Amino acid sequence: MRFFEDLSVGDIYEYGDYTVTEDEILEFAEQYDPQWFHTDPERAEAESMYGSVIASGWHTTAMTMRLNVDGFLGDSVALGAKGVDELRWWKPVYPGDTLSIENEIVDTTVETESRGLAKIKTTTYAERTSGEVEKVCSFVGLVMVARRPEE
Repeated sequence: MRFFEDLSVGDIYEYGDYTVTEDEILEFAEQYDPQWFHTDPERAEAESMYGSVIASGWHTTAMTMRLNVDGFLGDSVALGAKGVDELRWWKPVYPGDTLSIENEIVDTTVETESRGLAKIKTTTYAERTSGEVEKVCSFVGLVMVARRPEE
């Protein structure tokens, strides 16, 4: 398990290989962000500036969180987060894109005897069906991490 003391500013961790489907884009959007360019493939293709239905930015953030839990937080003694700074959706996510993430430790601060706060910059990349890779999302998570117990 990764404790607060195991995190150093400048450390980089890379994870993920998640392919997004049109069905999940539609399902998420219908429930949480029912704008037509997320929910209506025919209209999105004909009328939107994207040329296709795209994932909601909130969906992109949720998929990023899943990749984070599977690849990073699940192997650490994370205690939750105090929030997110600098959330940006740089480019849309399309059906067929394969997502991956990069986490960079940008700051660490001891908060109490039992925990520290790690500022972790997460960047999400989409590998397009063409093979091109683009940055699609980024944010700085304010993650509380347990300190290593003294022996």
